[in-house]
Amino acid sequence: MSLTSAATLATLDKTGPRRITDLAVAEGVTQPAMTVLVRVMEESGLVERKGDPSDKRVTLVCLTEAGASYVRTRHQAGVDAYARLIDELTGDEVEALAAALPALLHLAELESHAREESDR
Repeated sequence: MSLTSAATLATLDKTGPRRITDLAVAEGVTQPAMTVLVRVMEESGLVERKGDPSDKRVTLVCLTEAGASYVRTRHQAGVDAYARLIDELTGDEVEALAAALPALLHLAELESHAREESDR
């Protein structure tokens, strides 16, 4: 799976159903490229298209259960990989990481807010 496909699935998991044009902007690709990508993921059973209840002219891209499962599995694999790496650190290095967690969490919040603003 391409990085753009995985990122698109993660975006859908975080934000819920989105228009293809919104996904294209969020992932930094053209609308035609996102259309092709969505079609491939749809054929793979990872996403589906549904009508927007608030605007019958609009089609939304939604995660299927298989798509959500893929995102969860990929996320857990990342968590497991970091856990294995952290096990190789010294006690002082683990303490330094723990002390940095509040700043890292704040950084992640700032990034999330910046992304939300750019999506508007």
